[in-house]
Amino acid sequence: QVQLVESGGGLVQAGGSLRLSCAASGSIFRINAMGWYRQAPGNERELVATITRGGSTNYADSVKGRFTISRENAKNTVSLQMNSLKPEDTAVYYCNADILHGLLSREYHYWGQGTQVTVSS
Repeated sequence: QVQLVESGGGLVQAGGSLRLSCAASGSIFRINAMGWYRQAPGNERELVATITRGGSTNYADSVKGRFTISRENAKNTVSLQMNSLKPEDTAVYYCNADILHGLLSREYHYWGQGTQVTVSS
């Protein structure tokens, strides 16, 4: 099995910064895409940012220029640096990874347990 464990959430004032990290462990042959999603109360889960194994990134328009996603393939980790935070960034943030368990394995989609980010005005 695979576990994704997030860390780094918390309470911050508007304009501040936080860095989220996610580490994958378990039966992992290779991790393809990794990403961060978020869900605010009453809203659907939405994409924040994704990154391919080769480092290509994609961001939601609402976070472009403020958030940066990065990963370390050798450590099976992905991070999200969040700057210039706004109250509307308040949500539970979830790590996501597309994982192969072996050379001939199909891709499995895994989620972390989520970490709360609260931005006060």
